[in-house]
Amino acid sequence: MRRRTHEAPNEPEGDLTLTEKKERLIQQLDQARQAMHALLEELDTQMEFYPGWRAKHLLAHIAGWDDAAASSLRAHTGGKEPATPAVQGIDVYNAESVATREALSYKHIVQEWELAREQLKAAILEMPDDILEKPLLLPWGGMGTAAQIVAIFASHEKEHAEEIHALIHRLDD
Repeated sequence: MRRRTHEAPNEPEGDLTLTEKKERLIQQLDQARQAMHALLEELDTQMEFYPGWRAKHLLAHIAGWDDAAASSLRAHTGGKEPATPAVQGIDVYNAESVATREALSYKHIVQEWELAREQLKAAILEMPDDILEKPLLLPWGGMGTAAQIVAIFASHEKEHAEEIHALIHRLDD
């Protein structure tokens, strides 16, 4: 599996209001999710596309990061320091996040994947405007903003979708 850098792509915000910025963040997450939904419709859920990972493992991985992001944003909104679930490293967190869902069915993990994204979007919408752009402790350590978390997560999910799409179509050839 390719190593992600967890760096946010730079996108100009222009003169958007904070409400418009929140809407843009939600839109970024929705676009990434749409790409993954389209892919899941053509995916053999039993196919191994990363070593040891099938569709349910990938969705568990994404759900775990959405959970971590939502928790961070809610802590930030509540004036508390967010936890850093990936303090031992991203690979360790990924393995733990997937392992905690290993016994769950594909259908159950899809439900968690959907719920985790809805909770992340709700956490964004619940953020008061005065703290939306204030730096917070990121789930993997370091400091950033809610917009950076969303940009990273949307990009992360799109990258997975693109990699799997390429793999599926390479197998079809």
